[in-house]
Amino acid sequence: MFGTTKAFSGFSVNDIDAARKFYGETLGIRVSEQNGMLTLHIAGDRDILVYPKPDHTPATYTILNFPVDDVEAAVDELSGRGVRFERYDHLKADDKGIFRGGGPLIAWFTDPAGNVLSVLQEPS
Repeated sequence: MFGTTKAFSGFSVNDIDAARKFYGETLGIRVSEQNGMLTLHIAGDRDILVYPKPDHTPATYTILNFPVDDVEAAVDELSGRGVRFERYDHLKADDKGIFRGGGPLIAWFTDPAGNVLSVLQEPS
């Protein structure tokens, strides 16, 4: 039934203006706005809806993963743009915030609404 439809995902934020600035300027994603909602136009022709929700509660899991060729370079560039990387007690990260404990190298950060995102480098 849905094998040929173009599905998309979405998530909420508590401040559309802050989200537009963060996703568009800080992360460099093409963003459009219509009816008070944002659409993130990410690579692979996959759009993501970002909608306002006054009683927004941040997701407790990673909502978007951005694969990169070099996680250290991505962390350095994002840090230079003011992004702070998260550290979790149960996952030991290095000084830059990169978790190297198995699987892909990964670093987590949040958007202005507190939703969790990551940059990750797949093993070569």
